[in-house]
Amino acid sequence: MQIKPDEITSILKSRIEGLDSGQAELTEVGTILSVADGIARIHGLENCMSFEMLDLPHGVTGLALNLESDNVGAVLFGDWEKVVEGDTVKRTGSLLEIPVGEKLLGRIVSPLGKPLDGKGEIEHEEMRPAEFKAPGVVARQSVHEPMQTGLKAVDSMIPIGRGQRELIIGDRQTGKTTIAIDTIINNKDSGVVSVYVAIGQRMATVVNIAQQLDDAGALDNTIIVVASADEAAPIKFMAPYAGAAMAEFFLYKGGHALVVYDDLTKHAYAYRQMSLLLRRPPGREAYPGDVFYLHSR
Repeated sequence: MQIKPDEITSILKSRIEGLDSGQAELTEVGTILSVADGIARIHGLENCMSFEMLDLPHGVTGLALNLESDNVGAVLFGDWEKVVEGDTVKRTGSLLEIPVGEKLLGRIVSPLGKPLDGKGEIEHEEMRPAEFKAPGVVARQSVHEPMQTGLKAVDSMIPIGRGQRELIIGDRQTGKTTIAIDTIINNKDSGVVSVYVAIGQRMATVVNIAQQLDDAGALDNTIIVVASADEAAPIKFMAPYAGAAMAEFFLYKGGHALVVYDDLTKHAYAYRQMSLLLRRPPGREAYPGDVFYLHSR
């Protein structure tokens, strides 16, 4: 069979002319070097951003955390056991986003906005970035309005203001969660939307808390975000940021929001597990050096 050069030219021309700008898409693709314990090392994603979502085979999603000179370390969500060395990974170009909106009120959801209470799907109004730069000290209003907890001892001796953070420390079974739940119930009619973030707790405990709030008529004004004890470390790691994003939706609409993280010790455990698997240098008690920054942001 003899091929004529002018035929090849005409075929190439027709193919090039048929390419519309909308059909061609350029994506940066990498290859998995190793995968274990829900962590993948990926080669070839030169321009990957920190906290960027990655597309992997079998419907698995990755979150880029370690940006090294020759590879990217990512934590995996979903059925990561099916992902094998040599699989291709695509960049999505978008950072981690959390579904937010009024429809989440009164529901128990996962950090990714999936319903866990069996009350049907949730229609999300919009997506908010998990990592959002908070306004600086100058842009903030000073703390001038009280946030009543309903507990006389707290409100009289150590009052908490709106726009303030308060750390509740105590031994087990001393009533730390009770203070938080009482505060949510006390603020059900004060125009404050509450977000209760349960990190590393048993699902039965969370259901009891939801029932308590429902009995007091406060559940319809509350979003419960759950990363239960049997979830993977990356889901627990994301939970506080998801709760903050859901609360910021109401905040930037001009409302008030109260976020309770219960508790951040379990969050630090999950972050330690992830950091050690990503081979980040450990510090005291094997926690990574940025564990305090993690909670301050």
